[in-house]
Amino acid sequence: MPKTRLIATESAPAAIGPYSQAVVHGGMIYTAGQIPLDPGTGEVVAGDIGVQTERVLENLTEVLRAAGASLGDVVKTTVFLRDLEEFVAMNEVYGRFFGGHRPARSTVQVARLPRDCSVEIECIATVPVDGAASGAARNAE
Repeated sequence: MPKTRLIATESAPAAIGPYSQAVVHGGMIYTAGQIPLDPGTGEVVAGDIGVQTERVLENLTEVLRAAGASLGDVVKTTVFLRDLEEFVAMNEVYGRFFGGHRPARSTVQVARLPRDCSVEIECIATVPVDGAASGAARNAE
């Protein structure tokens, strides 16, 4: 029977409810949705959808790193947007972070997100076989 491992890292915002930042089970990593919280302050970052998307993907990168993976190991993302009019700006930042790696993705408009954010992203990733995170995607630094 596969063992379940709960992921917690101080490099990303702590969960704001009774859940884990991510769970590793059966060779897969399932992340909780990340919103644009500054991990140091716990506050929503100020800025437009581009700034918020960047913070979300930085947080997601840190959660994956704590699980032994990277954005290059992601096989599926779900993006939640408050306003689909912001899709193009979100997509530009998303593309920079994922580079040539193209996981499956769903993007849905929602009425509201926690802390009145504009974007939330969750993902499913594979656990790297050799324990080393894939370098297929790069962080936009």
